[in-house]
Amino acid sequence: SKLTSLDQVEMTWRGRVHFHPLLVRILYKSRLRYYGKPEKKLDMPYQAYFEVADASGMMSMVLWNSLCPEWYNSMKVGTVLLLEQYAIKNSYPFKTQPTPGDSQMKRFTTIEISLNVRDPPTKISIIPEEMVRPEWGLPEVKYRFITRSELDDLPNNHSCDVIGLVTFVGRAERARKREHSEDFWLYRWAHAIDGTSDQPFILELFATSQPDVFTNIHPMTYLVCTQMRVVRDLTENPSSTIYLTTSNESQIFITGWHKGQPYTKDTKVKNFIQWTKTQREADQMRKTVIGGYYPFPRPPNNFLKY
Repeated sequence: SKLTSLDQVEMTWRGRVHFHPLLVRILYKSRLRYYGKPEKKLDMPYQAYFEVADASGMMSMVLWNSLCPEWYNSMKVGTVLLLEQYAIKNSYPFKTQPTPGDSQMKRFTTIEISLNVRDPPTKISIIPEEMVRPEWGLPEVKYRFITRSELDDLPNNHSCDVIGLVTFVGRAERARKREHSEDFWLYRWAHAIDGTSDQPFILELFATSQPDVFTNIHPMTYLVCTQMRVVRDLTENPSSTIYLTTSNESQIFITGWHKGQPYTKDTKVKNFIQWTKTQREADQMRKTVIGGYYPFPRPPNNFLKY
């Protein structure tokens, strides 16, 4: 059928109600957001953001309400979609932005694709990877993997992807979203090593919309975390308190979930797998820890400093 492209949509959207179908690949996926309030009578108050791209550039796509439980889990990073009968809206100015793996890619930030059950009822089709043709020009998913030895040189809030062998995972803890609020964030700490440094990655992993992965992180699993942000305490000794935290677009994968993921072709991921083949499992098992309270960043050694 007659397809259109994201740049064409951006140029012509103001004068149109109906658009030709779009063929796009998902490059980033946000966590699922629940925006229900007691006074609002919405059946399924859910929303999820995706960043999708074709040969002309990248644009945000929003999945609304009852389409979320139906489609969210099927729409993975790397999935190719055919979209029909979608709406175009001015983009929401305060949403988070992932850092693209391809810095040359054009971004369309003024508008977003809106997928709804009605007005108009969107038709979504997932194109199997084996049917995707090179002539469609869809971009590949690109990553920004770093090794542990590279981490100490990265600035605060830098975005990166990591892979490592889990040596420690803490219990799930809760933090209030706001003071005196009834809502909590759920998170846990983990350490992962990749053989490039004596130090592990220290990872603050907030519960994403992957509960089955979040609850099953355990020592000796291969852990991949994407779209992580560097956090360093610039006031004290900067190198001692550097860690990585999840962002709104982070995805987490553990052993058993890696098959078919786009990052398996990445060079640094292949190097890590080679390194794990040189390790003896029993040696690493002896160094692993699970559970317990993990105060981080560490409080000072004496009360005067505290």
